[in-house]
Amino acid sequence: MVAGLAACALSMGVLSGTAAPAEAAPAEAAPTGASATGGPGPEPTGQFEALVRWVEHGRAPRTLDAVRRDAEGNVTRSRPLCPYPLVARYIGGDPDSAASFRCARDYGPPKRA
Repeated sequence: MVAGLAACALSMGVLSGTAAPAEAAPAEAAPTGASATGGPGPEPTGQFEALVRWVEHGRAPRTLDAVRRDAEGNVTRSRPLCPYPLVARYIGGDPDSAASFRCARDYGPPKRA
């Protein structure tokens, strides 16, 4: 429950560092590909820890991490979760690595092979 509240607060403006939870309005949902029900998408992680850092140390996160793990717990896919209205734009590299994405205003032109 607490982690869910942390995720909600972070998606309500805290990610941009401009709003306190009491002042923010809901802005986005994490697109996880139904991973909560066993789908293939990454799931948000570290929301509670990010909220604690923001509240206790004044360091608002710019993004949150989302990861997908296999049965052994190894990370098989990761993505940055960007504050609305930004999206995770693929910039090249391993499409299963968050390092291959940057927060941007749009998805940009498709990459050509």
